Amino acid sequence: MANLRRLLFLLLLSVLLTAPVMAGNNDGKAGENEKGAGTASPGAITAPAIASPSPTINDVNLTALLGVLMMKGVLTPADANAIRNADPSTQFRALTEALASKGILNAGDLEAAIAKVKAEAPPSTIAAATPATAVVMPGGAAATPVTAAEPPPEKGPPVVDAVAPVRVLPLDPPKTEGLIPAFKAGPISLRPYGFIKATAEHDSSMPNGDDFPFVGLFLTTTNVVGTGPTQDPEFHLKARSTRFGLNVEWPDMTKKITLTGRIEGDFEGNFSEVDNRDVSSIRSNEPQLRLAWARLDYHYSDKTDLYFEGGQDWTLFGSSVLPNILETTFLGAFYGDIYTRSPQMQFGLVQTLTDNHKVKLSPTFAIMMPSSGQILKLGSLGLEGQIGEGEREGADADRPEVEGRLALQFQLDTAPGVAPAQILWDGVYSKRRSLAIAPLPPPSTLTGTALTNYEAAAAAAATAFPHGFTVDSTIYGNQIGIQLPTRWFTIVASGYRGGDLRFFFGGQVNSYYTDMNGLSGIGAYGGPIVFSTQDGGPLAAAGSAVVATNAAGSLVVAPQRPVRSFGGFVNLGLPLSRWFNANPDGHNGGWQLYFHVGKDQVVHRDLTNPGAVGPLGAQANVLSPLPLLMGKVAAVTLYYKLNRFISFGFEQSIYATRLEPGGNYSIAGSLSNEWQDHRTEFGPVFTF
Repeated sequence: MANLRRLLFLLLLSVLLTAPVMAGNNDGKAGENEKGAGTASPGAITAPAIASPSPTINDVNLTALLGVLMMKGVLTPADANAIRNADPSTQFRALTEALASKGILNAGDLEAAIAKVKAEAPPSTIAAATPATAVVMPGGAAATPVTAAEPPPEKGPPVVDAVAPVRVLPLDPPKTEGLIPAFKAGPISLRPYGFIKATAEHDSSMPNGDDFPFVGLFLTTTNVVGTGPTQDPEFHLKARSTRFGLNVEWPDMTKKITLTGRIEGDFEGNFSEVDNRDVSSIRSNEPQLRLAWARLDYHYSDKTDLYFEGGQDWTLFGSSVLPNILETTFLGAFYGDIYTRSPQMQFGLVQTLTDNHKVKLSPTFAIMMPSSGQILKLGSLGLEGQIGEGEREGADADRPEVEGRLALQFQLDTAPGVAPAQILWDGVYSKRRSLAIAPLPPPSTLTGTALTNYEAAAAAAATAFPHGFTVDSTIYGNQIGIQLPTRWFTIVASGYRGGDLRFFFGGQVNSYYTDMNGLSGIGAYGGPIVFSTQDGGPLAAAGSAVVATNAAGSLVVAPQRPVRSFGGFVNLGLPLSRWFNANPDGHNGGWQLYFHVGKDQVVHRDLTNPGAVGPLGAQANVLSPLPLLMGKVAAVTLYYKLNRFISFGFEQSIYATRLEPGGNYSIAGSLSNEWQDHRTEFGPVFTF
């Protein structure tokens, strides 16, 4: 670290102390540089033509230094562009402030380095008054030479960065020694990060008591659910969205290998229930693991990077494209935004196709923990139901979940401060499995002949399947996503379609259903026999595994089908401060406005399938889809960034859940096919 600081000090100071000397023979080189480089991308850092055939440290100018710092991962392209676009008289200060903010130098270090360089530099270097170097600017044109006797030309302030997409799965590979550590544990570099988020929110209708939008999605076993005499409006204040994390970099084994990692958590879990906090449990949020992974990158060449990642990270399917909204507890779940995090092993390639427009292609493959979301909140299933469905049904399929992604990244808009664009496809394929053991005991409501008929049918089913049976259904999905940042606006959009997407927060909380098409009941009982399941526990009462009679009169297992769904969102971000040429360092440099719409919808044929009946229909004990047709959201979000550490957000949104035709909610004493929540949320976010 000390050597890195020393090198940066010398490079930094040599920019100012040697600029006059470097200009002597550059007048004739500008044309060659234009010809050789072609038309440079706006906002790109282009190396200048240097007269000396064998450059030394005193031959490095500001532009080349910025290129080195970006290559080392010390500065981002946005940092470099801001420094380059600053007034020449303030570029040095901007650079030193940027390095100080990243922990590279402090005031004492800088004063000592200045004294050292001045003491060792030749007098002619410091006092020279020859014309300054002609640095190549965007477009390949040389800047007007500046002499020491003339004041520098007036130049506008640096531009405000364009709206950057939310990228939990960045495409660009990490660079060796790219992590600027806040501290070290032996040779390991560590840098904490996170934010403290406190928001107040008002919901026009929130009967579940949640502090996140989940309106109309929790249903009972009847068709009509609803509120009391009012719409159940609620007010909440929360700080549990606060997040913390730690970036890690291990020392490189070779220059071609980079080893990085991340651990991240939040407080979005349930409230602690202990005797010393029973009354005050509402403010005792439990910390929860979000991410924990390590990644090994092999830099095969300057254009090819191969990597392996193991641990818990965002899934390839769904999570590559996320909206920028203030409400992040559910982040549009079941309202058009699919995503999740999962244990995985990921293998990928990042291939640079062309340096012009920074075109990169990245195919990625991963095996994931096979997971299936818990189906219904029926009664008090608690931990047993959660383990049975959420944790067991995927693992019992005895195969990994497979996910893939193909991403194309390119520089759509070459203006300064604009992130690259991405177009991508991702997909998932997995299975879940129920393990049926034995017929359920007869319902307590059966007596007399009905009880005798049930017992006879159950005995016949047990004879047909003396060792029980298994029954599967598939989990699959495809998503197309785009992220198109420009200097004027940024569009992020997602479209998906699949089956059993509950674990990814799609499909209106549905998972699968039992298909009774072409099947009938058993014997005089006239109904199917439901088997208890090793993985479902009391969920067997909802009909997780069923034996019925087919057209040939044989006893068969009723197939289970995934509930199909489709949806997506469009998120439009507008950099208001950039539109009005605000100074990024001023008080009006951080205004951004977002418009967001999203929808998640179940395929209507699955809701109207005559064989898909169950607790909410006529055929008891057969699992069917909930009568939820769609969830939709529209939101407007305004952000104001006071400085790079503090932002304020205001969001007005409408969340709505609609039932299939014929279904109704009871809201404030009136029946309605759609349940709406008009939500207002406001609060600060303090980053670190």
